[in-house]
Amino acid sequence: MKLDGIAAFVAVAEARSISEAARRLSLSKSVVSERLAELERSVGASLLHRTTRKLSLTEDGAAFLERAARILREIEDATADLAQRRGTLAGPLRLSAPVTFGRMHLGPALYPFLERHSQIELTLDLDDRRVDAAADGYDAVIRHGPIVDSRLMAWRLAPSRRVLVASADYLARHGTPETVADLERHRGIFYTNRGVADWRFRREADTVMVRARVGLRVNNGDVMRDAAIAGLGIALMPMFIVGEAIAAGQLVPIEVDAPSEDEFVFMAHPEGRRTSAKLRALADHLRATFGAPPYWERAASSLSDPIG
Repeated sequence: MKLDGIAAFVAVAEARSISEAARRLSLSKSVVSERLAELERSVGASLLHRTTRKLSLTEDGAAFLERAARILREIEDATADLAQRRGTLAGPLRLSAPVTFGRMHLGPALYPFLERHSQIELTLDLDDRRVDAAADGYDAVIRHGPIVDSRLMAWRLAPSRRVLVASADYLARHGTPETVADLERHRGIFYTNRGVADWRFRREADTVMVRARVGLRVNNGDVMRDAAIAGLGIALMPMFIVGEAIAAGQLVPIEVDAPSEDEFVFMAHPEGRRTSAKLRALADHLRATFGAPPYWERAASSLSDPIG
């Protein structure tokens, strides 16, 4: 039984697709299929049901998967431990992060880390959807906001403040809201992965939710910011996205009678998995790079007072 066959099987079982598994392994579909066939001959059992529409595990495949995945993790951990004993960090690391945060902040923070630890093989998937870290085969996911998956263990990387913003033109045409209640009369720009009930504010011990009229729903922070600049409505967005637009005068921060709920940039990894030295080192590096308060908040302190 060959290890590359086990790796191919685990990748296909997690991805439910030979094409996606091949992409994750940086192999051709034919090579992955050959390794699967060789593994099935080796164990003397069919591990996958193959149809033209989908792949699914056989009963034998489901029984084999748990131990096969554990074998791969143990080998990766053993290799990483040996590298750590030599004073180096090495081996594969697979992360998922939101598109806008990845482009603006995570990427620039990663480059010096990878330069310093050149034996780490990082795969970074930028995706705004809420991926399943365990099922999709990620060592960790980086996200902004609340962590709602109870199967994840979350580490805080940095606090994150969200602010209401709009263009000066929009406020001139529709007026500037002064209270949370005023927001309901305005058009909102919403992040679809968090829903239209995403506008949450703190008032003493209570949470106040606001439902503004929908001007736009979209699943990307860059487009949300640009829509607000274009005057389509008010958006509640993290400073790490809109700070530069506020500094440039493209967006105006709005202050109402209650602050938005506290949020954080998190790194989360599947519960029950031993966290590798390289993942812990990366988390420490990102915390130090982002700072507390993070550099995007410190830059915001030099801005003029918000409208309110």
